[in-house]
Amino acid sequence: MSEKITTISVIGAGYMGRQIIEKSALYGYNIHVFDVSPEGLEEFISEVKKKTERKKIKIDIKLFTSISEAVRNTDLIIETIPEKIDLKREIFSQIDKLAPTNAIIATNSSSIPISKLEEVVERKDKVLNIHFYNLFTMPMADIMRGTKTSHETFQKGKAWLESIEILPLEVKKECYGFVLNRIWRAIKKDCLKIWAGGYADIETVDKAWSIFCQYFIKNDYGPFQFMDRIGLDVIYDIEMSYFKNSGFPDDKPPDALKEMVERGELGIKTEKGFYNYKTK
Repeated sequence: MSEKITTISVIGAGYMGRQIIEKSALYGYNIHVFDVSPEGLEEFISEVKKKTERKKIKIDIKLFTSISEAVRNTDLIIETIPEKIDLKREIFSQIDKLAPTNAIIATNSSSIPISKLEEVVERKDKVLNIHFYNLFTMPMADIMRGTKTSHETFQKGKAWLESIEILPLEVKKECYGFVLNRIWRAIKKDCLKIWAGGYADIETVDKAWSIFCQYFIKNDYGPFQFMDRIGLDVIYDIEMSYFKNSGFPDDKPPDALKEMVERGELGIKTEKGFYNYKTK
């Protein structure tokens, strides 16, 4: 495998594909592009080239009429086609046969884990999930291994994301929904239940969420930092209250949290929780 990624192939140049093309170009990567509906792409690529020229960035962006041409000489291929597993498997199989053996193949899928696609390729050590949100307003991306993805492949993927100033959200083991999408799913699920059950108006829910998020932003808190501030014993009791009320196994707090409480790791008040607050 080559030491450095210099050329990116983007297969599918819709809303997300175009963001990947522009962001990568602005950070000096050569780009190969293929889309089954290339209407308007030449104009888009021309505008991206103008931006790179103004910044005095020397790159090469090419629009190809076939996948075989688009992946012929490349280091990283990112598939951004519609969220249909059979179609993705077909495209992955094609890419695997056509691309250089050293090239990494990644999917931008928002829901399909790479393990569902790796069966159709020979290079099972060189596949990844790289799921972007919005590259310009939410500069982060979930990155997840397949069952046989090599450490080198994963590190190269992370390094590439960091090189275009995208924060890699490392998924340590396969997880449906990855990181942020899974968190967002939990939020929207209960928002919908509150609305459908008539417990509160949608305006009330939105206003509560807005004020809550402003507090998080102002204090630069994440969920685990916030739980540490509340106290993990309190968090555990609250979660147990929900569990006792519903009886649903999914509502039971994890045993790992109970063990932390039993060890006296309660957050800021004991100087250790999810984070360590002990001063030297």
